[in-house]
Amino acid sequence: MMTDGNRMDEAGAPAPNGLVGEGDPFVIALVDDDRNILTTVSIALQAEGFATRVYSDGRTALKALLENPPDLAVFDIKMPEMDGLELLGLVREHSALPVIFLTSKDDEQDEEAGLELGADDYIAKPFSLRLLTARIRAILRRANPSRAGELDIGESEAANPSLVRGRLFMDPARHQVQWDDRDVSLTVTEFLILEALAARPGVIKSRNQLMDAAYPDDVFVDDRTVDSHIKRMRRKFRVVDDEFTAIETLYGAGYSFTDG
Repeated sequence: MMTDGNRMDEAGAPAPNGLVGEGDPFVIALVDDDRNILTTVSIALQAEGFATRVYSDGRTALKALLENPPDLAVFDIKMPEMDGLELLGLVREHSALPVIFLTSKDDEQDEEAGLELGADDYIAKPFSLRLLTARIRAILRRANPSRAGELDIGESEAANPSLVRGRLFMDPARHQVQWDDRDVSLTVTEFLILEALAARPGVIKSRNQLMDAAYPDDVFVDDRTVDSHIKRMRRKFRVVDDEFTAIETLYGAGYSFTDG
């Protein structure tokens, strides 16, 4: 279903092609001042079995998000009156709602600020609907482990085996990362980059190879984006191990992972 603000559609019925499993579909809130994006993304998510609520400004969205929280929200950063960063900051005062940011490709400082405020991931415009849907599913799996099976779309555990490399444990099906048996919370993009590195310890992966692992072919990102992700990952691992050095930089070549 799609709502504009707090108005439900007249039928009030669940979205078609519901997610596998029992119960109500996951609800995704979309906040963007671009009506075309709201409509396009909402229709695409409904086709994947999600219910959607749409808001064209941050102030209207804030009240609704706190009074009737969805399962996940997608915020545009650049909005008039109340931008996505301010909206996230106010939401975080009351809620741990999973949030994905939509940004422009030159908004690196905003991306950094959003992740510092507690955004779960960000996607640069123009973006792939397939990529957005995949990120939404991965974050919902992590936030709702008891309902993870409802998000499986024909994927088996065997198709997403866990990965163990020394002190590192990764479970792609549950989007879980541990170092020395301690949880490390990574964004979906960070997870995919680390997975690409850890899959072949000691092998140098160029920035282009890591971008290919984390982004579809139709999404452009520049080299510094990978560097920013690596920087944030190291910082997160050093929270649980201040001597973490498993991700190595090979200047002029790329990055590699060493078994810790």
